[in-house]
Amino acid sequence: MEDLKFRVVAQSENPTKTVVKARGFEIVIDEPESLGGTNEGANPVEYILAALCGCINVMGHVIAKEMDFELRGLKIKMCGNLNPQRLFGSSFEDRSGYKKIDVSLEPDCDVSIEILEEWIAKIEDRCPVSDNLTNKTPINLLLKGKFHSLESTSQLH
Repeated sequence: MEDLKFRVVAQSENPTKTVVKARGFEIVIDEPESLGGTNEGANPVEYILAALCGCINVMGHVIAKEMDFELRGLKIKMCGNLNPQRLFGSSFEDRSGYKKIDVSLEPDCDVSIEILEEWIAKIEDRCPVSDNLTNKTPINLLLKGKFHSLESTSQLH
């Protein structure tokens, strides 16, 4: 099967608010007021947790069907801690991302613990969002568009 390609486009609305278009959907990303935002949407790191929840839900149902058991529902709780010092430029000793993410799954189904352990191992192995968080994915930042350059005119004495 050929690789799937996903695209989004985003526009800055203000220093903390970004509006992202994905297919026909609009995603509002903002910071809480406590971090200088207008609290009009979840922030980027909350969206990472939300994306992981969504992926685990999809994979959980796909894999349950493959394993031939009915998954009537799935409750997911997630928590991650990160140190904001690097984000705000006050320290560069810690990484800027999540140190770890704790995930709690509560499946509504009638199967043994052994089957659920196999099920969760398959989710961990096959969830694309988990894979992106676990493994390094190359990210290429490129500048495009028109730029106004300020030329330095220093004189030698």
